[in-house]
Amino acid sequence: MSAEDDGGMSAGVDGGGSGGRVDAHHHVWDLSVREQAWMVGAELDPIRRDFSVEDLAPLAAAAGVTATVVVQTVSLLEETHEFLEVAASNELVAGVVGWVDLTSAEVADALSGLKERPDGSWLKGIRHQVHDEADPRWLCRDDVRAGLKAVAEAGLVYDLLTKTPHLPAAVETAAALPELTFVVDHISKPVIGADPEPWATELRSLAAHPNVSCKLSGMVTEASWPDWKVSDLKPYVDVVLDEFGPDRVMFGSDWPVCLLAASYPEVVQAAETLTAALTPAEQNAIFTTTARRIYNL
Repeated sequence: MSAEDDGGMSAGVDGGGSGGRVDAHHHVWDLSVREQAWMVGAELDPIRRDFSVEDLAPLAAAAGVTATVVVQTVSLLEETHEFLEVAASNELVAGVVGWVDLTSAEVADALSGLKERPDGSWLKGIRHQVHDEADPRWLCRDDVRAGLKAVAEAGLVYDLLTKTPHLPAAVETAAALPELTFVVDHISKPVIGADPEPWATELRSLAAHPNVSCKLSGMVTEASWPDWKVSDLKPYVDVVLDEFGPDRVMFGSDWPVCLLAASYPEVVQAAETLTAALTPAEQNAIFTTTARRIYNL
């Protein structure tokens, strides 16, 4: 990140309200438990090691973050069990976005099983790597829609991990399931620096549905890793802020994936700079209250 893009509140400033800031999107993994199959290629070597909440804690504290949401990385129910245990044993983690097989006829039972665990109250949402599905209309499949209805009936949020080709199906799905709260991860991963269309048009269509919110997360790794600038992110963030509004936007670090392109303080400072023109109340929504409300933290 270049020096001329520094600005905004300092990384140590508390976001205010409800006990501090929320980092609404991060991961942890232990490679001795399982490999992360998505880690393909030498370029991912910097994050090919274990990352724990204990590693994140001092970084979060320095940024005024007092609560986080840990998000699934693999399509295994066992990982969700592990994350619930992490949340129950760690004061920093306030919620878990886990995984269930949305295509299974037993998805409702799987969700009930998770919620009925002693640590089940930390389950706040479900996610699937939709952007890895060969079918860009995967979200429109009958079995997936039935699974998403079960997520809504369980009182949980659904995190949308999509890229631009999947957005039309996401728009249709949000319209078809107004009872389900959707959260767009990583602003749907536009290629930062490329033509923002059709991403911008499709995201505007998705934002038109009031049951959809969006995370300011995962952007630095969609930009040029060695030489991105905050100004590179601004056109995309402006679309998100204009269309969703601060009450439907929340900050997420995407740590430790973000480390491929930026440190945790740099990600926080970028978000501060990009929202510096907003009112204090609007900034507080993005850094604190939207995530607490949407995920019921």
